[in-house]
Amino acid sequence: MQIAFGPFCVDPAGRLLTNSGDPREIGGRALDLLIALLERPGTVLSKRELLKQVWPDAVVEEGSLRFHMTQLRRILGDGVDGARYIATQVGVGYAFVAPVSKTPRASSPPDSVVRADGGFGHPVRNASHLPPRPRLIGRDEDARLVVDRLRQPALFAIVGPGGMGKTSLAVEVAHRISAERDGRVAFVDLAQVEDAALVLSAVAGVLGIPVQAEDPLFVLLAHLRTQTLLLVIDNCEHVVDTVSALAERIRDEAPGVSLLTTSREPLRARGEQVHWLKALDFPAETAGLSVDRLLAFPAVRLFVERASAGNASFAVDAADAYLIADMCRRLNGMALAIELAAVRVATHGLQTTHAMLGERFSLGWLGRRTALPRQQTLRATLDWSYGLLSPVECLMFDRLAIFVGPFSLQAASQVAADAQLDTMTAAATLDELAAKGLVSVDHSDMADSYRLLEMTRAYAREKLAIRGEAEMHALAFRHAAFHTELLAGLGSSPVEVFDGVAGLANQLGNIRSALEWSFGPRGDAGLALPLAAASAPLFLHFSLLIECRTWCSRATELLELGYHGTPAELELQAALGFVLMFTRGNSAAAEKALLRAMQIAVALGDHWSQLRLLGRLQIFYERIGDFGSSLAWAEQAIDVGNAIGEAEAIGVAASLAGVSHHLLGNQQLAREELEKALRHSLPSRRSRTIHYGFDHRNRTGLALARTLWLQGFPDQARRWADQVESEAAALEHPVTHCIALVWTLCIYIWTGDLDKAAKSLQTFEDIAQANAFGPYIAASRGMRGAIAIRAGETGDAVSLLEESLAQLHGMRYELLNTSFEIALAEGLILAGEHARALAVMERTIEHSRSSGDAFALPELLRIKAVTLKALHPADTAPVIAMLGESLALSRQQGARAWERRTTMELARLAQEQGRASEARELLQACRDAVSEGFDTMDLRQLERLLHQAGVDEA
Repeated sequence: MQIAFGPFCVDPAGRLLTNSGDPREIGGRALDLLIALLERPGTVLSKRELLKQVWPDAVVEEGSLRFHMTQLRRILGDGVDGARYIATQVGVGYAFVAPVSKTPRASSPPDSVVRADGGFGHPVRNASHLPPRPRLIGRDEDARLVVDRLRQPALFAIVGPGGMGKTSLAVEVAHRISAERDGRVAFVDLAQVEDAALVLSAVAGVLGIPVQAEDPLFVLLAHLRTQTLLLVIDNCEHVVDTVSALAERIRDEAPGVSLLTTSREPLRARGEQVHWLKALDFPAETAGLSVDRLLAFPAVRLFVERASAGNASFAVDAADAYLIADMCRRLNGMALAIELAAVRVATHGLQTTHAMLGERFSLGWLGRRTALPRQQTLRATLDWSYGLLSPVECLMFDRLAIFVGPFSLQAASQVAADAQLDTMTAAATLDELAAKGLVSVDHSDMADSYRLLEMTRAYAREKLAIRGEAEMHALAFRHAAFHTELLAGLGSSPVEVFDGVAGLANQLGNIRSALEWSFGPRGDAGLALPLAAASAPLFLHFSLLIECRTWCSRATELLELGYHGTPAELELQAALGFVLMFTRGNSAAAEKALLRAMQIAVALGDHWSQLRLLGRLQIFYERIGDFGSSLAWAEQAIDVGNAIGEAEAIGVAASLAGVSHHLLGNQQLAREELEKALRHSLPSRRSRTIHYGFDHRNRTGLALARTLWLQGFPDQARRWADQVESEAAALEHPVTHCIALVWTLCIYIWTGDLDKAAKSLQTFEDIAQANAFGPYIAASRGMRGAIAIRAGETGDAVSLLEESLAQLHGMRYELLNTSFEIALAEGLILAGEHARALAVMERTIEHSRSSGDAFALPELLRIKAVTLKALHPADTAPVIAMLGESLALSRQQGARAWERRTTMELARLAQEQGRASEARELLQACRDAVSEGFDTMDLRQLERLLHQAGVDEA
């Protein structure tokens, strides 16, 4: 069912808001609020009702409700031009007051975003980075059952109360299946994903899928459609609706993907199989059981192992075994509760721990825990453990609730420290909390990282809230300030920035949390902007372009706070211009942001930033067809590169200049600059690719391949095209890969390697569709038409090219215009429509002369001459003049490929006019000028002409 009001329409099942049919960006919580209000229009919903409905399993304050309500009103334009949707009853709540109507939901999503016949065909990156394998006790039968069920693709859920060991079992299953399937397992931990809207980004990030499209769901499904792997999604209970819908879509559209989820309740998704994880076996009665029999129970074994780990001298005699068995019974076999109790033994001894357990735990409470909210499932266990802490330990524990996911010792000590708690004490106290089992430690990295278990963090957040608003505000400020400083201290050169950023993958949860607070109603605007600027490289590194655009856009609204002309504004504008260019096209807004960033970089004397921006500006103006401006930016880059004086800077600048000269038609100078760029460039790295926006070395090789073909070296051009295309694929960066394919496809069409062109086009289409790259989707249609025409097959090729050109023009993507209009004219000539072909050529020639896009001007002139000859066979003077101009321009540009084609056309004309000796001389000169292999189709033409002219072909 869809709900409509004003120009808007909400699809609750599809989690979609549209305005006049166009999708609108909206956060998950804001959408939940809107749906809640629309379900009961005209009724005042209290703040308590809304909090309970939108945050059913979380403790949040009214400030969060007000913040998301403000965002919702802004998205709807509530109050703008008289529009009124949501009314506030002061002190009570909110009501939806506009008329609404309900209609049946469309049966399927639009098919324009992802191909229905397979989508992206490349394998998902092998996700071998599973959590450390646990020491699993008493779960072997559970593990075997789950593994057996997942041998065939299925949706399987491990369900049970908190603390049962669901995650440990899932990790064990993942390791077993990974061994069977050569690592084709991915593990997604949603514990640090607080917003349901970020679930798709979390899944895509683990799978190594860059999400650069407006609708990440279609991108994700396109990548998974042809895959065979196990996807484990852990800790789903707080985003269960989102995961349930996602799981159904994956099972429907990616039949080779198995899903294993863990949650405290079933997903209730179609086709879901549920395994309820029971408590560890423990002795219900100990009478008559031997020590060995008692120690064989999994709950008792777990207790003994954990207690021994905390105290190497711990030993169990008969009396101890009975005490342990009794504690496991009282704890009802719950793994986490047992572990917490066992840790106490190391410091308090077994007898004292047993006595304290009896005083602090209620068996009746344990029996009812499945009916309690998730954060209270182990409240008795946590209350008991918390009660054993010193005041300093309690303070430190409460403050750790600010962290979302893993955190370092440095982060904990600095964020928690204030006048009450110095950094040295904070660090020592963290170790105490870890030793007592309240903080988990991951030793798998070179540096230990810490985290609170999910239910432990929820408990700590309650305790922190009791300390008051001022305490929480100060803590959130220090948390945001720490991460701002952490990101800002990464350095400014490409290697420094991205070698540092690459290690922060597990900090996205903390950084997002800091950003949400900083921009929130109780946040700090003075921190929000620098934090957004500092985090932009992180989001770009992980290809989170839409998220980067959101934070940068919000931050630019705060520039009036005194950030105009600062490095922070530079980073914001640079990132904003880049993400706008690739997510929304070559818009005026993207141009404005890039130019503003460049202005600041110049004012600050920041040469590395200038070089990075000059690269983005050069490609921006190249894409919109302003080749003169593109060269001007490249020439400015040469000055900046020389000022920096480092090989990488010189190589980047030379690459920009070489590409510009190639497109402008100076192939000799282009080759000199491009070869210079390769001599100075370092091997391609994904970090550098993301830093600049595209890989300069790869782009250099592409331009060199095209230059070599134009200079008459098709064999070298083919080798470079193959090498560069392969290197681009290895970078696993869709934008760079598409740029490479756009250029190499033109080379394969020129050289007549049409089988290779068709194969590359399929890859190009798959990537463009999977990532919803609008300009490249449009370009793929034109490429298909160009290949067909080169093969002499018209069909619908002309209409494909015309459609592609129209769409690209609408997106201000003019780079392919000349190549596509050449193909269009050739297609019209094949179809006998010479008048239309002439009109196309005259328009294109005029555009090429005015824009500077001159690399193909000799070929344009040749095709125009051919068209004139067909239209007016008796009037050869204009034809000869046009071919002469083409020949002179080819030689001026150093473009022997065009020169060869024009020479053959002149020879054909001479032969038709009875000037046989002149024709033979032209063809002989054409053949003698070849220093290496001919293009396939040009060679066939030459052989026919030589035969007709009576020239020996040997």
